[in-house]
Amino acid sequence: MKRGFVLAGLLALLLPVVLLAADKNKPGKTPPPPSIDKLAWLAGSWRAEKSGRMIEEQWMAPVAGVMLGMSRTVAKGKVVEHGFLQIRVGPGGTLFYVASPSGQETTTFQLKTLTDKEVVFENPAHDFPQRVMYALRADGSMLAAIEGANPDGTVKRIEYPYVRVQP
Repeated sequence: MKRGFVLAGLLALLLPVVLLAADKNKPGKTPPPPSIDKLAWLAGSWRAEKSGRMIEEQWMAPVAGVMLGMSRTVAKGKVVEHGFLQIRVGPGGTLFYVASPSGQETTTFQLKTLTDKEVVFENPAHDFPQRVMYALRADGSMLAAIEGANPDGTVKRIEYPYVRVQP
């Protein structure tokens, strides 16, 4: 008789845990979208020197679901490219990267992956790039890259090894 009470007591304690775990695994339950605050490491001023060009990006910290950024490329003492950038919370809470490069139409890329130190946005319908990536390195520098498919099916990738600078 005593054993039956102990078993019943254990079942009573375990049942809520089992039901709670089962509820989390129900189809239709989706995890919350990633928070833009996970990208706070991107905020600040960044610079890369590449092929005789100086490329700078500046990002504002995430506030109210938006990070604003801008970029410029300087060659031979002249600004040859510039862009206005956004990372923002969009429909359903997902994150989007919105790029308005000089002389081109605005393009939107949807979040593909986000970790504590890396983010990838993607737009497979765009000609080039189709992916925009930022990765924080252990030494505090950052590797940004754009990539997409060439007509022959190979992948074209352009990397920007940034270091953090004072504005």
